[in-house]
Amino acid sequence: METGTLIEGKQQPQPAAQDAAKSRDGKPNAAPERKKPTKLSEDKRFKLFSGSANPKLAEAIGKHIGVPVGQVKLQRFADGEVYFQLLENVRGVDVFVVQPTCFPVDQNLVELLIMIDALKRASAARITVVVPYYGYARQDRKDRPRVAISAKLIADLLTKAGANRALFVDLHAAQIQGFFNIPVDHLFASPVLVSYFRELKLPNLTIVSPDAGGVERARFFAQKMGAPLAIVDKRRTDMNVAEVMNVVGDVSGKTCLIIDDIIDTAGTLVKTVDALYASGALGVYACASHAVLSGPAIERIASSRIKQVVVTDSIPLREAAQKLTVASADAAQPPKIKVLTVAGLLGAAIESIHMETSVSTLFS
Repeated sequence: METGTLIEGKQQPQPAAQDAAKSRDGKPNAAPERKKPTKLSEDKRFKLFSGSANPKLAEAIGKHIGVPVGQVKLQRFADGEVYFQLLENVRGVDVFVVQPTCFPVDQNLVELLIMIDALKRASAARITVVVPYYGYARQDRKDRPRVAISAKLIADLLTKAGANRALFVDLHAAQIQGFFNIPVDHLFASPVLVSYFRELKLPNLTIVSPDAGGVERARFFAQKMGAPLAIVDKRRTDMNVAEVMNVVGDVSGKTCLIIDDIIDTAGTLVKTVDALYASGALGVYACASHAVLSGPAIERIASSRIKQVVVTDSIPLREAAQKLTVASADAAQPPKIKVLTVAGLLGAAIESIHMETSVSTLFS
């Protein structure tokens, strides 16, 4: 039975078929709206999973948004090979995977890639990788002959594995977002850090950038705190080796707050602290988004003249560093290291991404 006439190779619908798609006033009927749950805890099309790099942060995020972390089987063979199995159905589900690529970097990275592959083969509708700390971010350009741009390689690996979207916190270089051919949301931990230091009400505060590359980050912090800005002229002679040249700006008689994104071996941090005190600073604090704290970092911070180092839980603190988070017995001295959580920040971003609302409010 024919349902239309053929005109120039195209089948045209009969008037009766056209009328069926119209309302009584002749206007097209609107497509029925798909109702979305108002809470993630009520949404069966949403799941949160975690790797082994920072499960406590994933649990804190889940608690913030009211969703438990999904059940998985994550084991390793005797030679270190990763075995991963999903223990929940994810077909057609919007999935978020929390896994910072911190120490051991390569091990956690491969684990994340295998998790993505398993989710893709299990027919997840969308896979968003939540990487609070992006390993290899410091290798974002060819600053020397015959070196790799490793940050771009990692972006390609995540995309090729099957990630549909990425969520990061304080990338070492903002242009890394352009290495991805998928949507990227780049959050900053500064709202969490600014809130803490506002409560401290440090007198005669001056914000300090430990190098020229971090000036933009420090300037944003200074604007939020309503404080002047100083810069330390630093020259890097080798990997993890830097020489402090001089301080640009007036820090004499001031309380200084050093702003950085990563504290690795803490060599730059300690030398910056010494340079600030030599220039007349009365007290020095520091904050950073990512507490990598490798090698002699803990010993350097413990023996330095710095008042306090404030970091986030994007990376779990090592056991030696956790000892510095405890105040002295008489409580006369604050803990040398203070950890603030970014679980609420990440939870709000995850909720906005899933509900398809703006995340720009999280930058203020």
